[in-house]
Amino acid sequence: MNPESPKHILVLIPNWLGDVVMCTPALRTLHQTYPDAEITVAGRAPLCELLDGLVYINKFVPIPKRPGFFQMLTLGKQLAPFGKDVTVVFPHSFRAALLARFTRAKRILGYNRAGRGFLLTDKVAPNLVDGKIEPVYMTWEYLDLLKPLGSEYDGFGLELKADDRVIAQVKEHIVGDGPLVGFAPGAAFGVSKQWPVERYAAVANILTEQSNVRCVLLTGPGEEATRDRFLELARVPILQCDEGNPTLGTLKATVSQLDLLIGNDSGPRHVAIALNIPVVCVMGPTKPVYSTGPYEKGKVLRVDVDCGPCQQPTCKTDHRCMSQITPETVAETATGLI
Repeated sequence: MNPESPKHILVLIPNWLGDVVMCTPALRTLHQTYPDAEITVAGRAPLCELLDGLVYINKFVPIPKRPGFFQMLTLGKQLAPFGKDVTVVFPHSFRAALLARFTRAKRILGYNRAGRGFLLTDKVAPNLVDGKIEPVYMTWEYLDLLKPLGSEYDGFGLELKADDRVIAQVKEHIVGDGPLVGFAPGAAFGVSKQWPVERYAAVANILTEQSNVRCVLLTGPGEEATRDRFLELARVPILQCDEGNPTLGTLKATVSQLDLLIGNDSGPRHVAIALNIPVVCVMGPTKPVYSTGPYEKGKVLRVDVDCGPCQQPTCKTDHRCMSQITPETVAETATGLI
């Protein structure tokens, strides 16, 4: 190892499931740039579970989503040994950069935004057009942040690893014959990103009756009402593989067994992309550039409307960006991909 090469690299990962999946190429690139360095990931416990199994991550340190100031002081001391050479800050928040500063790392890489530049040693300029920040596909954003380290991307794409033992447990719940289609009707960002659950149930009914598919319902913590409504409206058998205890480990294992996933522009979409599973993504108020990259198999369904893409968690009008997408359109698109 070059004496100047870092031996300890800490990465503060994003707080959203999909963003964490989209940062996996950057994590892999860090390892390829410094193969002898120990890479530690710090983030919310479920998101650490999401990344579990990736061989280039040496340690995970679970941290709260929004720690207070004094809690961050303690966390900074706890994280200091893991990031004493380099700390990479993927989140955009001031809070994340402050936590990184509390680690006293020799180098702290982050985007120069949210008034936090003075906390960083390597201030990377965000993508600017006419002086304003313009979004790019998040995977490119995370990779661009590593350019001060001389990193070169391998082009491989998003990556996750499902645990073989959890896959075996999931398979015990998968019965019958026919293509396996997953339904992910939730969206943690807000209800504006959710195509109505009634329409998802309608698609399940159409596909089962016309194409003899097996339907798997994928919902997470806090989405119990969505789950119950889907089950109430579906006239066909619905498989559930999480035994009422959804985890990201179970999500990965279940998605890995699918022939197709149908869902919103949310975390499960990116899990499927990382596991090379085709997706029908029903997209509403999101700017496509954030989440649409070259690695996705399947189709994104969206309608251009005069009020969008608004990027708002709740719709202030009639949700026309999603209401104009019909169950018949989604079912027809899915049938072409199964």
